[in-house]
Amino acid sequence: MRSAAIIFIATLAAPGLLAGEALGAEARSAKAALQTAKPPATTTKPAPRPATRKPTAKPLPPVIEPAMVNCPMTLGQGVRDGVTYCDVQIGRDPSSGIAIPFPPHTGPVTLRFNLHNRHTYSEEQIKSNRAYHRYTATIGVLALDNTLLSRFYVQNEFRTAADLVDRIGGGSGPGGLKAVAPTGTEPIVIGISEDDAKDGVSILGEKLSVVRVDGSDNFTAPGRPIAVISNVMLEYRPAPPAKPAAKPAQPRRR
Repeated sequence: MRSAAIIFIATLAAPGLLAGEALGAEARSAKAALQTAKPPATTTKPAPRPATRKPTAKPLPPVIEPAMVNCPMTLGQGVRDGVTYCDVQIGRDPSSGIAIPFPPHTGPVTLRFNLHNRHTYSEEQIKSNRAYHRYTATIGVLALDNTLLSRFYVQNEFRTAADLVDRIGGGSGPGGLKAVAPTGTEPIVIGISEDDAKDGVSILGEKLSVVRVDGSDNFTAPGRPIAVISNVMLEYRPAPPAKPAAKPAQPRRR
């Protein structure tokens, strides 16, 4: 009787155990599915790369060199320093002045030169104490379109040969010297922008005032030499080299 009761109780408990096992299996399979499930695919686009800029050509370093001077009236070379001196004549037309062309460049150009008065040397005047002269010469630097860029002047006094900058060779005087010689020196510096003058400038004389022992004179007549320049220099930044021309396309062979 007792064994029959135990069998009856086990029979009643068996369905509950089976149901519990089934629920546990389902929970384990759901947990495994969650662990193995892949995350949803993202649709975020990658950030665009910054645009690469082409490297720009570095500007060329500045150049300081003697200028090419087209001198209509050359006074000559100094016998001591070998410098070439060019007469500045009174004028109004840039084509008749001292032309200084500019090489290809970028940015402004700095023009430098020495400005001198011109004196006719006489030993007799020095011996007689009548050699005194005070000179004031005014010149202009013009663009090639006749625009006045700036005025300059040089003023000095002459008393003895020591007041001469140098003597000029190639003359008919004693020692083969010319009577006319530069006296006094005024260093000139002018910056010229590309807007003012791109291709070059011209130097022309405007007027000359002379004070002597026995009087004074003023000269304004065109064509008269009134001053001298020397040591003309340019400072500029060269233009970059021109790009090579593209090769023409070759015709296709048929």
